[in-house]
Amino acid sequence: MADQKETFRAVVAAALNQFKTEKSLGGNNITDESVRVENPPKPEMGDLGVPMFPFAKEFRMAPPAIAAGVADCIQKNLTKEAEALGTFAAVGPYVNVKLNKANASADILKTIMAQGDSYGSCNESGVKPFAGRKVMVEFSSPNTNKPLHLGHMRNDALGESVSRILKKAGAEVFRTNIINNRGIHICKSMLAYKLFHEANGDTPESLGIKGDHFVGKCYVEFDKYLKGEKDKPETAHPEAQTQAEEMLIAWERGDSDVRALWQKMNDWTLNGVQETYDRTGVGFEKLYFESDTYLLGKEVIAQGIEKGIFFKAEDGSVRIDVTEVTGKGKDGNNQEKVLLRKDGTSVYITQDLGTAIKRHEDWPYNQMVYVVASEQIYHFKVLFYILRKLGFDWAEKLYHLSYGLVNLPSGRMKSREGTVVDADDLIQNLHEDALKAIQERGRDGEVGNADDVAEKVALAALHYYLLQVAPVKDMMFNPEESLSFNGNTGPYLQYMGARIASILRKAQEQGLASDGSDESLSLLSHESEWTLIKDLQRYPVLVAKAAEELDPSIIATYLYDVCKSFSAFYRDCPIVSIAESNAKLAQARLVLASCTHTVLKSAMELVLVPYLDRM
Repeated sequence: MADQKETFRAVVAAALNQFKTEKSLGGNNITDESVRVENPPKPEMGDLGVPMFPFAKEFRMAPPAIAAGVADCIQKNLTKEAEALGTFAAVGPYVNVKLNKANASADILKTIMAQGDSYGSCNESGVKPFAGRKVMVEFSSPNTNKPLHLGHMRNDALGESVSRILKKAGAEVFRTNIINNRGIHICKSMLAYKLFHEANGDTPESLGIKGDHFVGKCYVEFDKYLKGEKDKPETAHPEAQTQAEEMLIAWERGDSDVRALWQKMNDWTLNGVQETYDRTGVGFEKLYFESDTYLLGKEVIAQGIEKGIFFKAEDGSVRIDVTEVTGKGKDGNNQEKVLLRKDGTSVYITQDLGTAIKRHEDWPYNQMVYVVASEQIYHFKVLFYILRKLGFDWAEKLYHLSYGLVNLPSGRMKSREGTVVDADDLIQNLHEDALKAIQERGRDGEVGNADDVAEKVALAALHYYLLQVAPVKDMMFNPEESLSFNGNTGPYLQYMGARIASILRKAQEQGLASDGSDESLSLLSHESEWTLIKDLQRYPVLVAKAAEELDPSIIATYLYDVCKSFSAFYRDCPIVSIAESNAKLAQARLVLASCTHTVLKSAMELVLVPYLDRM
């Protein structure tokens, strides 16, 4: 609908200028660019609309009066372009147009056919909205003392999906991952390994389990060893906490034996986590390791002290007053953030300051997105504030993509107690349930490699369920609901994609070719056809919106809308069965089905739903 929007914009701008002349208003002419085109909330109001609010001050009139005057000017001086566009009317404070369906349909579908897989990247002016923008996206951030869990899956899905959406909108995207591979929690797993596995020479290979699962098992074993058996305090080993702390001190001193064990267990975890990344389609341009970055930031703190940005407190620690962004504390006093402890050691935000600066040196971004749970809202408010105070202009473009918790009906997960929902186990259970459903439907012989299809269905179920909810909201993950082949689910989207692919194959087998000529496309006048065409037209607008708001749920909702519209279209508008009686209409409808197929495949990729051509 690009041409229609541009024509409508020009028609309204010309009418506004004519109305200005009639009212003897001076000033500059109103340009096409100042006219904002929107989609009316209800189809009966029209297909496109222009609000008159922006012109109220200049015209010294109420927006509804301006709309009435502009619509009257259009009717009195109806150009060929306006007449071909459709019928105009004032609807409250808007000038709306009901488009000529034949012309609009041809324009929309020809644009999709011409652009193919790239459709959705450009706005109505043919410009990629994020062209020239360099965006770094940090997500996942695993710990090397445990495998990825369900919470990581929401983080990974958001980070990967946002990266794909930004890239679709024209941005240059650089995906990063900070690996939390040092600290007391890592030493707890290491100590448990020495206590329970080292003497036996246990390795992930010898035990037949993934490396991250083995290290996670050690972490749980430490917690049980520390606390002892329930109601048996005599079995507790409180000294284990001190032993883990001593191991961390030895690591920081560079003790060769501790470092060797640390490296070995880190490698086990990272190899296992990479398998999960490969399985879920998640990737990164660069990995950062906390062991390399935890000392960064100290020099920056020293510079900040010299500039008077930071100060030394009475206890010797280095701090900054952050009341400006956090407000006063409960006691009414100013809020202060510690940047260096009194013994001179760094805290987590010290490291994050150094890492942010190092990353900008590595890849000079003009926007940085941190995908981190809502529990860290305070941390990022303070981090961004400090970077701004230090004078980094790019700090204005730092953004915390905060997301809510994800739980199961059974309740919240706890890593140290071993009650987390392991990502690999979750995906495998979904895989097995999907394979069972395929076999029960008797489709295992029809879909090709049933095991491969089951894997893709499992990933669609997981990713779509996690992404259909706006990031800011907490959510409950229901595995059974996620796998449904009916309703608002990933497998349903895959089913609709496969259904359209089947229609296209059947048409080809029967020798029915699509016809994208104006003559054929002008026959698409049924309301179900028009609803679907308008849905396809919305895709570029929603890609830009999802990129701007960093919200994949916009694309997820859109996908479901398109699938519902296609279902209604195919119910009301048969294709292959009318080929003999009305070949031209069948050929035009085949174009519409093919264009829908193109858009579905593109949008599904943005929300990590694997496409299937058979189900």
